[in-house]
Amino acid sequence: MAHTPTKSLTKRNILLGVGGVLIVLAVFIAIQFDAHKPVSGAEGDNGHKLLASRESLYNNIYVYQVGDYVSMTFGYNRHIYTESIYNTRDERDLPVEYTRYMTESLVYPKNIHSILEIGFGGGRTAWYLHKYLPDATVTSVELDPEIVNLAHQYFGIKDEPNFNVVNEDGRLFLANSKDRYDIILIDAYRGPFVPFHLLTKEFYQLVKDHLSDGGVMEQNVEPSTMLFDSAVMTVHSIFPNIDFYRAEGNVAMAAYDGPARDEADLKKIAAARQAQLQTRFNLEDMLKKRQKYAGNTSPVDANAKVLTDDFAPVESLKAIEVHNRKWSDP
Repeated sequence: MAHTPTKSLTKRNILLGVGGVLIVLAVFIAIQFDAHKPVSGAEGDNGHKLLASRESLYNNIYVYQVGDYVSMTFGYNRHIYTESIYNTRDERDLPVEYTRYMTESLVYPKNIHSILEIGFGGGRTAWYLHKYLPDATVTSVELDPEIVNLAHQYFGIKDEPNFNVVNEDGRLFLANSKDRYDIILIDAYRGPFVPFHLLTKEFYQLVKDHLSDGGVMEQNVEPSTMLFDSAVMTVHSIFPNIDFYRAEGNVAMAAYDGPARDEADLKKIAAARQAQLQTRFNLEDMLKKRQKYAGNTSPVDANAKVLTDDFAPVESLKAIEVHNRKWSDP
């Protein structure tokens, strides 16, 4: 899960829809820190109390608290990138707006028995879905075990039936799994980047192969990156249908196979599921922000390069290890 420090593209804002953008707890998004390592428990002039810091194999992780809110952040290039925010007074709150739109995936499948998330962060999106669908199996795959440990310690994550967290690379997990899922969520940002092997045509084919009939993939995408158009075209090379949900500088992108979903049909499902689940963030309201990918009439460059694996299949394990390495600061 990720936000880059308070920066959004005006061009993309215009292209993907003009409207009021709700900035939720933006104080978390642009924390800069000096060259000295923060001291756990210290409180800075800006009121951010550092609860924990970890230097894992994959990330430099910092957990801050401001009032009732706890944030998991990754440090890179002297910036802090917010991965997750937890409202300690309300476990069903999703303070980061784009994570709410990731849950709009609930309106697409015929049935919801199993949900897979690649990229756990503080675990708030997966936990939200688990609390509203306790009979569905929610599995979240997270590469970094330190992130999982911190999520349990500071973000209200508990061991409960039908809620599973697996420490593994998301692509390797899918490659080794025979299970199918009604919803697959992908939110694997590490600071400003996504590991390249989670952005390719071959990866999305693997995702599609693990979706049940009528299933949907929902992915968090940063529209301000130069790879945005290529990411959309790569997904479209596997999934014929894409819907965009613009949220707070990010885009939640729903992709699915089969015939395009009729607006009236989705509205009917949204109303029924909202009535059934009573989710905190209303599915009918969020559906109103749906924007269908429209091919050549879309603002996305249809000539953008489709991303493919930069490795031969026999070299996949080595290449994935390289893609997952922690970056060193410039």
